[in-house]
Amino acid sequence: MSNNNEFIYGRGAQLNVSNRFDAHNHEFRDDFLNHCATEGDEVQNSKTVLIDTFPKSIVNKVTSPDVGMGFSLNPYQGCEHGCIYCYARNSHEYWGFSAGLDFEQKILVKRNAVQLLEKKISGKKWEAAPIVLSGNTDCYQPIEKKLKITRQLLETFLKYKHPVGIITKNALVQRDLDILRELAADNLVHVSLSVTSLEEKTRRILEPRTASIKKRLETIEKLSTANIPVSVMMAPIIPAINSHEIMPLVKEVSERGALGVGYTIVRLNGSIGAIFTDWIKKTMPDRADKVLNQIESVHGGSLNDSRFGTRMKGEGEFADQVKQQFKIARAKYLKGRERPALNCDLHEEFKDGQMKLF
Repeated sequence: MSNNNEFIYGRGAQLNVSNRFDAHNHEFRDDFLNHCATEGDEVQNSKTVLIDTFPKSIVNKVTSPDVGMGFSLNPYQGCEHGCIYCYARNSHEYWGFSAGLDFEQKILVKRNAVQLLEKKISGKKWEAAPIVLSGNTDCYQPIEKKLKITRQLLETFLKYKHPVGIITKNALVQRDLDILRELAADNLVHVSLSVTSLEEKTRRILEPRTASIKKRLETIEKLSTANIPVSVMMAPIIPAINSHEIMPLVKEVSERGALGVGYTIVRLNGSIGAIFTDWIKKTMPDRADKVLNQIESVHGGSLNDSRFGTRMKGEGEFADQVKQQFKIARAKYLKGRERPALNCDLHEEFKDGQMKLF
């Protein structure tokens, strides 16, 4: 574990916490840190590294009862966006990496994702059901601009007339408007854009390598104008950081054309508790204790909450206040709007990649 107090700009996590699955742990000794400071050397390499992987399967069945999706697909593991609160950080430990800086710096690329998807949805036993891109890490994170794996996946969904959902906080989704329009014409796509704050300063420290708030709002508007169903996730709500923005944020995204708004309350499960605590004491020392105490009040006195049914929304006075604010905001700004259900009826005709004559 790093004891280096120098702030790492452009990253969310400020350290690599120990991997709970490793037999051995390591730390930076003071004499090594002093040597690096004297020589002008970096304590650790801050560059992003891509690691090619070739999994055996790509579509994951989601069994958690409160996630709201049946199947997910993640072309990348790890995420350069660096959102400090990200629940997916813990999954990086299964690959032998830290949930801290490693999660943002070591990106696993599933090079055979397109081939695996095509094999899955063209199989005789597969019955069409919405598959969500980015159930874990963002399918439009920076490296997608170069690799275009997500774009190829969307082309595959279009080829087979298969329903797909997208969750992202990157304006790069605008690049694929041509494919999204075709999917939307048959009601085969939903896009959920994550907007955590309307304040750019907050966005920069919470989500350092994501699209700006301005670009995200623009993306909502462009998707809506193109008749592509788009909703917004205000996730997570963090006490004393963005919890005061619920009403103005819902109003703003409704004016941009969003059909709905969802939310979660922050939960710092697994290694994320230590990562977030270190981060907030470095970035917001004046309110760190207040934020941490309020998070604990929502989750039964703990930063961590893994209980189905309560982990996403929390409990107690603060959680109830958030729930009521969203109820009022939806009634005031989103009344009468509804996101259409995805079409699962076309796929069978196109299962072999072409329309049947009879």
